[in-house]
Amino acid sequence: MEERGVLFGKYELGKVLGKGTFAKVYYAKEMVSGESVAIKVICKDQVKREAMMEQILREISVMRLVRHPNVVQLKEVMATRSRIFFVMEYVKGGELFARVAKGRLREDVARKYFQQLISAVDYCHSRGVSHRDLKPENLLLDENEDLKVSDFGLSALPEQLRNDGLLHTQCGTPAYVAPEVLRRKGYDGAKADLWSCGVILYVLLAGFLPFQDENLMKMYTKVFKAEFEFPPWISTEARRLISRLLVADPQRRITVPAITRVPWFRRGLTTPQAEQKTEEEEEEEKKEEEPGKQPLAESKKSSPPFYNAFEFITSMSAGFDLSGLFESKKTARPMFTSRCPAAAIIAKIEAVGKGLSFKVGKVKDFKLRLRSSSEGRKGCLSVTAEVFEVAPELAVVEFCKSSGDTLEYAKFCEEDIRPALKDIVWTWQGDNFDGNVVGAETDQSP
Repeated sequence: MEERGVLFGKYELGKVLGKGTFAKVYYAKEMVSGESVAIKVICKDQVKREAMMEQILREISVMRLVRHPNVVQLKEVMATRSRIFFVMEYVKGGELFARVAKGRLREDVARKYFQQLISAVDYCHSRGVSHRDLKPENLLLDENEDLKVSDFGLSALPEQLRNDGLLHTQCGTPAYVAPEVLRRKGYDGAKADLWSCGVILYVLLAGFLPFQDENLMKMYTKVFKAEFEFPPWISTEARRLISRLLVADPQRRITVPAITRVPWFRRGLTTPQAEQKTEEEEEEEKKEEEPGKQPLAESKKSSPPFYNAFEFITSMSAGFDLSGLFESKKTARPMFTSRCPAAAIIAKIEAVGKGLSFKVGKVKDFKLRLRSSSEGRKGCLSVTAEVFEVAPELAVVEFCKSSGDTLEYAKFCEEDIRPALKDIVWTWQGDNFDGNVVGAETDQSP
């Protein structure tokens, strides 16, 4: 319930930060921690009428998938019958576009933003995500003057690739779109993103666009030919890099690994760590290494933690299933219900983990950590599994990736965990739920 500007009893709403066709963005504070957040409130009916639901859902799916210091983070998703709320990291510095509109940037400042942009884009590409609308308006600056990529509404995921392995949707902002996108013959989303990065770097250093003309078709002709000129104040090194980014043939365009070897790019470079572990996670992993630990099955705790009924209803029941709206079942937090005792569930997961050659350790009662014995693309895969009590004879089990590669995690969940636990599973999240859980939903109006 919302009272006196309070949403779901958790967030205190403040001023409107922005308005769009289907949504308003509010400044808000988390009431317990005092943390500032931005809450986008979307009208479901308007989105459905305009057939924009797929775009909204894809944006949220991608934001749940991509966790990087230079990407705006999605913290939480909530919904009522009429509205969708998603709580995002509050980035108070505004758009990079506003900074450039005042004039070109110093080379060292432009380089810093470009380094952070490439770091974020490379991470997105490693997750199979192509942004497809990179431009200064979609790059925000936080209080530390660090860049944050936002607005994934036009982004693409691997499942959108056609049989030729390419994307075919023509989208983006004309002045920043790669020539292969305009040709409508299929394109590699990652290569197209790098063209946009080249345009952005040019804009930061020049103060204006490389391709511009009052006649759109004439501008497109310049884009097709990669026809542009440098102003005299851009350094020779920067010109070389831009010239290797703004190459009309995507096969000849510079790649991210090659960009990171360019001396101009490497100057003053600091590499952010994506998906950093929290202090709690690091402490938990240290505990896993302690010798002589009590076996999991011998835990003395009598019952698992209680699982919030609203969360259960919205996640699991057919009538209130939000999981399909906001995240890919293969990349989010797989969840299932079971009528088995919590201790039996824990013992089964422990046995399955060991059978897959995972190191299994107890984080706390009714919560396990499974850690792969082999290195993956992003290090060792580490997964937690926790049992929650919903009712005396009903438990919810949730899996969550702590570290490692997201795609390897998705494969682990789908090909290893789901088949191995079929004997104790009542229903998986997103499958048909035929239980007798009944929930009431109250409308929230910001």
